[in-house]
Amino acid sequence: MSDRRSFLQQSSALLAGGVLATTFNHKTFASLRRQLAPSDQVNIGAIGINGMGWSNVKAALKVPGVNIVALCDVDSNVLEKRLGDLSKMGVDTSAVKTYGDYRKLLDRKDIDAVIIGTPDHWHALIMIDACQAGKDVYVEKPVGNSMVECRAMVKAQQRYHRMVQGGQWQRSQQHFKDAVDFVQTGQLGNIRTVKVWCYQGWMRPDILRPDSAPPAGVDYARWLGPAPTRPFNASRFHFHFRWFWDYAGGLMTDWGVHLLDYALIGMKAGEPKSIAALGGKFAYPDLYEETPDTLTTLYEFDGFNLVWDHAMGIDNGSYGLDHGIAYIGNNGTLVLNREGWQVLEERQSKNKVAVPLARVSDNGVEKHWVNFIDAVRSRKAETLHCPIQDGAHVATVAQMGNISFRSGRRLAWDHQAGKFTDEKINEKYLMKPYHNGYKLPLL
Repeated sequence: MSDRRSFLQQSSALLAGGVLATTFNHKTFASLRRQLAPSDQVNIGAIGINGMGWSNVKAALKVPGVNIVALCDVDSNVLEKRLGDLSKMGVDTSAVKTYGDYRKLLDRKDIDAVIIGTPDHWHALIMIDACQAGKDVYVEKPVGNSMVECRAMVKAQQRYHRMVQGGQWQRSQQHFKDAVDFVQTGQLGNIRTVKVWCYQGWMRPDILRPDSAPPAGVDYARWLGPAPTRPFNASRFHFHFRWFWDYAGGLMTDWGVHLLDYALIGMKAGEPKSIAALGGKFAYPDLYEETPDTLTTLYEFDGFNLVWDHAMGIDNGSYGLDHGIAYIGNNGTLVLNREGWQVLEERQSKNKVAVPLARVSDNGVEKHWVNFIDAVRSRKAETLHCPIQDGAHVATVAQMGNISFRSGRRLAWDHQAGKFTDEKINEKYLMKPYHNGYKLPLL
């Protein structure tokens, strides 16, 4: 890609003036893009555009100089809908090509970076192929669907020297950073427990439906990719893929990577010594899911315990919040979530500490995209808020909880060897087998 310095000066001036991306509408940014030289443009192709993939497209378009030039999805109905959405946003869709096969999109020399918003079981293959093709990558969370995939993704970034941002956009929100800064001042005293919870009343699996033919316009074989071949079932498709082990890891890897991430950051924690998880299909035993709708996981670290607690179908979580992280110290407890953070005093402590609620004031997804595009232009991977190494770390910790649940065992982790102490567990769970002729490149 050509030199981006002139554009960086322009964008830096905008931000220095206090003008955030959320201030502008899409027409304003379209006007700004037209004023920029071709060398200052970043062309992006989006692969998987039904959910967060589409949210990322919208956020990317709010960054001056970013153009969406290609869309890829295995569902032609989704492609048609998104072209219509782009047109309503003022985008010239005659310059946007559509694809059903992501490899054809990667063949284009004019594409600088790609969005990966597919189901989780496709993230690793597409990210590695994109790096090999010389593209920078914004990959949705969880970055990998197994520990072996996560390691392969890190190696691909290192081999091909690409900018790879994990989609953990909370890392770009100011109030999350402020809360962690406070935790690390030591004012909470010794932190003995970090509680992380996710109670999602609106989330529920689909009903059990009979197998059927795929909808018209859906390339189901390509959707399955490396997952086992099964008859099409609408209750395993689109949003509901996340409740099945073939494609994802349930709420633990869906929301868990966001929330566990800040538990680990706040405690400057690496990997746990042991993991124990209990749960099941308690809320919706008659609905179609494999992953647990209720799960409690205990992670043992040196000096503190980390507790993960999730429940689908109800909102009444800890501290009256439907999600959050609580750092529980001798002097007080800091409670943090997407709405803000505060410190609750410990009544028994002589070192009184309290902070009133500080509410969210920015858009994390949009700021995450500004950060990614800045790194694409500067070629400075160290400036990324969520480099692939960090995304792989928290995805691995979340997968540890799922593996403990699925095996029915309390598991010990060997940090030096990078695996569980039980070889039978490693053989069964570190890698999800690939099918249909697909192979994961082990770089």
